[in-house]
Order: sequence, then structure tokens, then C-alpha cells
Amino acid sequence: MKHGNFRSISTFTKLVCSLTFLFAVRALSTAAEKPDIVFILADDLGSYDVSWRGSEIKTPNLDKLAARGAKLEQFYVQPVCSPTRSSLLTGRYPMRYGLQVGVIRPWANYGLSLEERTLPQALREVGYTTAICGKWHLGSFDKSYWPNARGFDKFYGHLFGALDYYKHDRDGKFDWYRDGEPNHDLGYTTHLVGNEAVRILHGQPKNKPLFLYVPFNAVHAPLQVPENYKVPYANLLGARQTYAGMVAALDEMVGQIVAAVDETGRRKNTLFIFSSDNGGPRPGVITSNGPFEILINATPDGGAIRVGDWKLVVNGNKNDFDEEKTEDKVAKVNAKKKRDQAKVQIELFDLENDPYEKLNLAETKPEKVKDLQVRYDVYARQAVRPKNAK
Repeated sequence: MKHGNFRSISTFTKLVCSLTFLFAVRALSTAAEKPDIVFILADDLGSYDVSWRGSEIKTPNLDKLAARGAKLEQFYVQPVCSPTRSSLLTGRYPMRYGLQVGVIRPWANYGLSLEERTLPQALREVGYTTAICGKWHLGSFDKSYWPNARGFDKFYGHLFGALDYYKHDRDGKFDWYRDGEPNHDLGYTTHLVGNEAVRILHGQPKNKPLFLYVPFNAVHAPLQVPENYKVPYANLLGARQTYAGMVAALDEMVGQIVAAVDETGRRKNTLFIFSSDNGGPRPGVITSNGPFEILINATPDGGAIRVGDWKLVVNGNKNDFDEEKTEDKVAKVNAKKKRDQAKVQIELFDLENDPYEKLNLAETKPEKVKDLQVRYDVYARQAVRPKNAK
């Protein structure tokens, strides 16, 4: 994977899931009973900020889903919002269509390429109702890039990142819609998104399969939550307390969505998938990613590839980040590398014995480096120019 990787555990493999869905579409077209798919995506959730991993933040509804399902503990996501969402909805690496670096800003004049076939398009073709409730973040400058033009029958939510949870705006620009038209529902966005998902489930015909994509903007900054959600976490300090309340509100809405599936009699034929788009920013201060580190490879000269238990990292830059400032950091990282690095920085990790990537074996395993570098270079040559490249 070039230009972006994340050294962390999230909750599901976007890419594998997308490929599974897309390759299964033909089979679904002839299946006697197509399953409903409820895909819930959190935003910037720390991978260890769930109670089944020992967090002080209580997530009883997510815990129930995890206990009854499969928990995948080794996989990769993209480092920020837009690349992960594009990977999920296309089943393809962002480097193939120019979304591998940073996020799509509100003023950007590009989005997910219109040449890309999307998961909701494929599912709609085989009889699914397709709905998105929440955050899009794949292009807003022209309506041909909006959800209703990319395969979704129903769209409720917003187009940008970093939305105010109460005002529903970003930098003073209003950003809340229903099917492409401004919508002025009042309330906390986590509640609005969850309630809309519940409404869609109750209104769905029993004889028609549903793909319900629920990408909450929670728990992304700005850190905002109704005060009652903070009360149980009075022992936590500052922003961590607010963040904990946001996670609790998210978990509550997940519970209501699951309850709606039960109430409508659809549970036995529903596939639930929960994930975060990436790990949590400012780990140890606001979020917790446990023993896993954040790795920014958001530069045209860096990336990573894994083959079996071996992982090669090229020009890795371990750092915390604000995804909305990633492009600025890319410029700074590139400038620093030009000043400070006379040669490419290579790291090699044996993930079987070093799952947290602490011991660089590049100098002691030159043949393994050479083998992985050849494979890496094949992908590097295939990458298209990032759409936000200066």
C-alpha cells in the first residue's frame, strides 16, 4: 500500500469486506434470500476505547455485537477519513484513483472519481435498497459526486468532515441534507443519524433487502456531547471526559439500530459490521489505541507493504496528527526529508514476533528487505498522482 497506512487495530477490514461484497454481488443476484447489510462506521474511534478491550468507557451495545460475532484483530485501514471511505465503497486502493493523501476539504474541486464503480451501485443492481445516514466525505463540489448520484437511494447527513454537532456547519458553511436538499432538523448529529437509521429500518419493505451504511461523524472533533453523557465519566479529565461521553452516545445509537432490526423481524438475516475509519488521534491524551502506534506515510515517497508476517515500511513518519491538517503536514514532512534524509528510510518488522513493530530488522535481514522492496515498487509504479498534489 503506497502513500498511506495505519499502524493500529480498527474493528473491521474495509478493503477485504468491500471485495467480499463486490465479488459476491453476482451470487447475491440469484440467491433465494439476500441478507440485509448494516455497516456502522465510527469516526476517529480509538481502537482500545471499547469496553471489551478493557476501556473505562462503557460500550455495552458494541460489546454485545462483538460477543456474538467475529472480532478481527490484525488488519489495516487507511490513515484518515476519505481514503478509508473510498476503499470501503470501491474495494480498491486509494492510490489507484488519487485519494491516497489527506482528506477531501470542503473547498476541494475533486472527489471520488466518477469512473469508480461503488458498492451501493452494485447492490442496487441486484435488488437492494441502499441508504446512507451520516458522513460522506468523498466529494461535495458538484452533485454528481454526492451520495444519491453514487448508488444510494437515500441520503441523510453531511458532506464535509469536522462538522459542528449542533449547528451542522463547517467553518460557517451549512452542511446537513436529505437526498441532496438542505435539511434543518435540530439536534445532536449522533442522535439524528441514529434516529434516521432506525426510521429507515422501520420503513423498509420486508420482502426487499437493505444495505444500510451508517458512517457516524462521532467521535471526530469537535469534541461535543450533551452534558448527561459526561456525568458517568467525572473521573476523567478535560477532553477525555467529553470524548468518553461521545463514545457512550455513539454506543447508545448502535443499540437503537440493533433494536430496530429486532423489532422489524430482520435479525436472523442481517449482517452487522462495525468499524472505525482509523484509530484515535492524540492517544494517551484523548483517545487510546492501546499498544499500537500511529504511522503517517502520507507522502508521495512513502508507504508500506505486508507479505505474510513480514512488513516493510518506506519513509515511515511516526506521529500523531489532525487529519484536517494532513496536507500541511505532508508539505512539512517532504521539506524535512529533503533536508535531513540523504537516502530512503527502510524499516522491516516480523509481525509474528513483534506485532507492535518496535524492532527494525532491516539491517539484519537484507534479503527479506530486497524481496519486499521489489513487491513494493510494483505498487509504487501503479499509483496515480494524488488529486490534492500541489
